[in-house]
Order: sequence, then C-alpha cells, then structure tokens
Amino acid sequence: MKLIFIGADHEVTGSCHYVEVGNKHILVDYGMEQGVNTFENEPLPVSPSMIDYVFLTHAHVDHSGLLPLLYAGGFRGQVYATDATADLCSIMLRDCAHIQMMEAEWKNRKAKRSESIAAVEPLYTMEDAEGVIKRLIPCHYDKEIRICDEVTIRFTDVGHLLGSASIEVWLTEDGVTKKVVFSGDVGNKNQPLIKDPAFTKEADYVVMESTYGDRLHSKERPDFVTELAAVLKETFDRGGNVVIPSFAVGRTQEILYFLRQIKVDRLVKGHERFPVYVDSPLAVEATGIFEENRWECFDEEAMELVKKGINPISFAGLKLAITSEESKEINFIDTPKVIISASGMCEAGRIRHHLKHNLWRPECTILFVGYQAVGTLGRSIVEGAEEVRLFGESIQVRAHIKQLPGMSGHADKNGLLEWICGFEEKPRKVFVVHGEDTVCASFVECLKTEYGQNAYAPYSGTVFNLVSGKLEYEASPIPVKKKGKSPVAAGVYARLLAAAQRLLALVQKKDGMPNKDAAKFADQINSLCDKYQ
Repeated sequence: MKLIFIGADHEVTGSCHYVEVGNKHILVDYGMEQGVNTFENEPLPVSPSMIDYVFLTHAHVDHSGLLPLLYAGGFRGQVYATDATADLCSIMLRDCAHIQMMEAEWKNRKAKRSESIAAVEPLYTMEDAEGVIKRLIPCHYDKEIRICDEVTIRFTDVGHLLGSASIEVWLTEDGVTKKVVFSGDVGNKNQPLIKDPAFTKEADYVVMESTYGDRLHSKERPDFVTELAAVLKETFDRGGNVVIPSFAVGRTQEILYFLRQIKVDRLVKGHERFPVYVDSPLAVEATGIFEENRWECFDEEAMELVKKGINPISFAGLKLAITSEESKEINFIDTPKVIISASGMCEAGRIRHHLKHNLWRPECTILFVGYQAVGTLGRSIVEGAEEVRLFGESIQVRAHIKQLPGMSGHADKNGLLEWICGFEEKPRKVFVVHGEDTVCASFVECLKTEYGQNAYAPYSGTVFNLVSGKLEYEASPIPVKKKGKSPVAAGVYARLLAAAQRLLALVQKKDGMPNKDAAKFADQINSLCDKYQ
C-alpha cells in the first residue's frame, strides 16, 4: 500500500498523486503544468494502460488536463468525479484538445518557413479527449462509493469550483485499512454562487494544497461590486474597454454575478447600458452547466435569486461570442465595453487577440481577477512588463493594469489552517503539496511549530508506505534545466507503442486465467506478430 507523489510538489500546477493498493493502480488527478516548470516530475510508476482508476478532485486543467494523454497512452479504466465535475470535464477536455491541435497546426504552418524545424504533434487529440470523457463516472456528494474490494471513496464539497471536492479514500490490503484524504483545492469562503468548504472529520493521512499558504486575504470581504463598478466607470469615461482575462469555468460566472448586480443597481453612472461580451465558447457552455447544477452546488444567496425566478449570472446587455467571426467583430465596435475572455493567465485562447487590440491603448484597462502563475504572460503583465510578444509581434503595454485584490477561489493561509484543523483528531501525517517551493516550506513549518502537526512537503518521486507510516524513498528536487520534450511520443507510432503497452497490461492482469483461454490468447498474439514481422 503506497502513495507516490508525481506532480504539483513544490509547484502550483500539474497535480498528480499515485496510489497502489493490492493489485490496483490509482491516480488522484492528472493535471497539466502551466507557467514555469521549476522541478522535474517523475514519470508515472506504471504505464497508463495499467491504471485502473482516476479520482478527480475538480475540473480545472491543472488537475484534469492530462487525462486525454493518459487515454492516448492506453488507459481504459474509470474516472470518478462529482456530477458537476463530470459535466465540466466533458467540455473542458474537448477545449484542451482543440487548443492542442490548433497550436500544433499554427506551429507547423510557421515551421514551413524553416526546414530545420521538425513537425509538431499535438499532446493529444480530440479523439483522446472523447475517449476519456466516456470513462467518466458521475458521483454525488457525501455518498460512500465502493470502487472495488480494496477501495471506497467519498466526495465532499470543498468550495473551490462548481463540483470541486476533497476526496476521502479508504484503502484495504491484507486486512489493514488506511484512510487518505486528498484536499483538492480548498475554496475561499463567502464566494458568490458556490458553497463554503465543508470539513472532514478523520483521516490517517492528509494530502493538502498550499497555494496561498503564506498569505492572507483581506480580513473583511472586499466589496467586489463597488470596486468593479469604479474600474468600469473610470475606463468608460476615458472611452476605453475593460478587458478581463478570466478562467472560463468559475471565475467568469462570478464576474457575471457581480456585473448583473452592477446593472440592476445602475452603479456605472452615465454608462448604465454598457455591453458585456463573453468571448469564450467554453465559458458559454460552462455557464449553462452552472445553471444545470444550481440545486446541488449554489449557495443560499444565489438560491434566493433562483427561487425568485432570477438567473444570477445573466442580464440585459450580455452578449455571447461563439464563432471566430463574432470574436473578431468585438474589437471593431467603438462603444466602450467589457470583454471577458479566456484563458485567465493569458497563455492561450481568444484573450490574446483582445490583448493585442487593447494593451497598447492608454484609455483601456486590463483587469486581472485570478491567480497568475510564474512564467505566464498574465504574470508578466501584472508585474509591470512594458512590452510583450503576441503572435510574433511586440506590443507596448500602455493600458491601465489592475487587479481585483482578494478575488480568489483559493483559501488563504487561515482558510487552509481552518480546514486542516477541522479534523477531530490530528492525522498521522500531513503532506503539503500544490504550492510554490518557498510556500510549501513555510506552511509546513507553520503546521509543525504552531499547530503540532506532523507535516512534510514531498518532492516528486517521494514514496510513502501507508501501512508502516514511513518514507520508502525521499526524493530530492531536480531543477528543470531546459524545456522538456512532450511526455508522449509523436505521431501514429506513439499510438502503436501505447497499444502494445495496453496489450502487455492486459496479459499481466490475466494471470491465473484458465489454461485453455490463455493458450488461445497466446496463439492470437503470435498470429498478429507473424502477420507484421
């Protein structure tokens, strides 16, 4: 019974943990890295075809974004997630695949100008995304789910995103049962739309995030409506646009919630009928999913509006851009407006086109409403870059750059401490992950010295024995020296390798099958080999 740390160890993105119990191989999250990759991540200890189950904490791509890659590598197990997370993944993973394919196509068009540049293959395809989406198993909150003889799980609302959850995992091997709780991303309290984080009573071991483990949000909840209205008025009075890089899922819906209130209360004097453009097909679909899951996931404030027949994330003047033509037209409309577009860290998607059209205009405002990871374009702009490159061009940063402080889907240090102290008894060990290097270290020190917790921040590759309660291998940090190659081989040959690995995994799982069936299976494999030899 082992726990191996793979991703988001002393880093904020790329969450992935591996669990082995009996003959079962399990992943908790399999996320994509965004921004700077500080340390090398260990590869999965088994081939994707050997993974039996994935337990998914929530739909953000730094937790779910490599699931199609897992499928491309031969994974054919089941992915367990909450109902809302399953719904969101069905659109987000398709969107990820679309971005992968479009970026590869763009790079290959550019590569034609230089014969020295090799062809680029997408990390995975739409077929891979569709394949893993079919493996999703929707689950209700607060229900114990028996996965197999060795594993039982339960999802608890952790208030970070629609459908987000901490996951209780009971593992049984040779008559011994241990319980591991994975926090996922712990949500900030008093967010619009979704509920506050719920607590878990007991665990042997806890794996918890530490994104904001070294900082505090404002003691009082910021008045986002008033602050946002002030930014809108200042910008519209100058004749400019307010461009909001926003995560399509979660943050966009929160911004719409605030904008509806601003519209209803007529807070932007002189510009009461300002138009709002949501330029993200993903955000549009996600907004529909928010509405579909409102009864299980919305908080009391939002539900009061719903009960009155009011849609809390829609209003007059809201315009949805779906096609690329509709997207392009937005920047040719002279009326001062709000443009909400993804991605939230400005790394991909339509937001980059809107930045190209608005960053150089001093009358405009670029308003950041979410965390900007180190190494992202968004982080560079927030930290004062005077010039950025977009689509091969240098763009001067002349627009006003602002942030809505305190607007975060992540719990701050106090929120994290409140969550871990919500256990009735201290866990045997708390593993601190999903935070920048120095943040992990400082949060561990806080847990140890101030709260008496047995805390530890593992690096990727660390192996922990859940039965003995001891480290089997303590990994050391390996800094990334250069941009690594894609974790998947390129082209059709990669699929051939993945198929071979899947076949090997299938054979290994058939140990003990009747001799007659085994002999027949062997003959079929040999016949296939003879055909292509």
